Amino acid sequence: MFVRIQKKRDKDGEMRYYASVIRSERVKGKVKQTIVANIGAVEKEQVPYLKAAYASPKPKLVWDDGSEYRCTELEA
Repeated sequence: MFVRIQKKRDKDGEMRYYASVIRSERVKGKVKQTIVANIGAVEKEQVPYLKAAYASPKPKLVWDDGSEYRCTELEA
């Protein structure tokens, strides 16, 4: 699964971002992508965090104090 971000410009000319969770599967030799969930409107600053949440392997998080945290399969 992955997060798909769609960018659309509204009437005022501002860019809006909409997120969906997508599942890819192979059916009869072809790739089929289905929408699992529509997250809806998100802020531009939220996009990297959404993508990281569904990334494989999980990215390493570094806190402000310099300590590190890595999500394991048991915690996910």
